[in-house]
Amino acid sequence: MKIFLTCVASLLILGIVGLASFAKAETVSTAWYDYDGVELRALDKITARATTFKAKVGQTLRFGDIFIKVRACRKPPAVEKEESASFIQVWEKDKKDNESEWVFSGWMFASSPALSAMDHAIYDVWVLGCTGANPEPEAEDEEEIEAETGELEGEVTPEANTEILPQDETKSETDKLIEGLVGDE
Repeated sequence: MKIFLTCVASLLILGIVGLASFAKAETVSTAWYDYDGVELRALDKITARATTFKAKVGQTLRFGDIFIKVRACRKPPAVEKEESASFIQVWEKDKKDNESEWVFSGWMFASSPALSAMDHAIYDVWVLGCTGANPEPEAEDEEEIEAETGELEGEVTPEANTEILPQDETKSETDKLIEGLVGDE
């Protein structure tokens, strides 16, 4: 029973320490850059016709009986995960009443089309990627890159108060004990 209580107390302490470190963790935000176009693919499920087309942000396209308006297309910096996200609005006009009905309005992600999929009986639309000029700012020279990343030129030298010990002297007490036991065999 005492062992059980000790185990439970240890787990509680580890959980509290874990929560405290999680609470202290800072969230890292990644800047996403706006692009001026998007590449989409649309599928007519009845005729099995798939069409790939490019659209500018703000442009409205028609595919079959649906209308697609691209509101935005964004990508993270090239050093991050390759991803494209586009805010798209899709609607359909009723031929009888001439009234529009929303089919989809939201963000679609190129790497995970099913994450935010359009639900329509006849048509599917998904994002392939953002198009247009790369809006990411570029560093002007190597000094600016080094200043941003914190890299320094030259050799890494130990600080004045740091002593570099030979390999044998850096062994821990546990290593020495193990060597003593193995050497005795």
